[in-house]
Amino acid sequence: MFKKMAFFVMSAFLLTSLYGCATILVAGAGGAGTAFWLSGKLTETVNASFDRTIKGTKEALQSLNLPINKDTKKTSVAQIMTTYTDGSETWIDIRPVTKSTTQVSVRVGMRGDKAASSKILEAIKSHLGPF
Repeated sequence: MFKKMAFFVMSAFLLTSLYGCATILVAGAGGAGTAFWLSGKLTETVNASFDRTIKGTKEALQSLNLPINKDTKKTSVAQIMTTYTDGSETWIDIRPVTKSTTQVSVRVGMRGDKAASSKILEAIKSHLGPF
């Protein structure tokens, strides 16, 4: 038992050492709507259909005066690319979870800009509207 616990602790330490600050930051309470930050990407599950989330994302980008550089949609994922106000390339991935929930991931820049990603994600959520 002690060997298993020591192995787990050492593995966790080594993993943390290898990946530095690749820590998950949990914001808010549990359940749908909880955002987390991982490897430069802000991700949240929203209470809106896949198609409504895509539409809301486009509306949000328009309200932020961000151009849509690329827009692709498949049954399992939609990706919208834009350029943030500082010139950083920005990726938004939208994935259906259920008929009424969708996962939205936002990454601004190669390393990720948490404040900018959060601003975009909040704009998207504000354009989903009540249902």
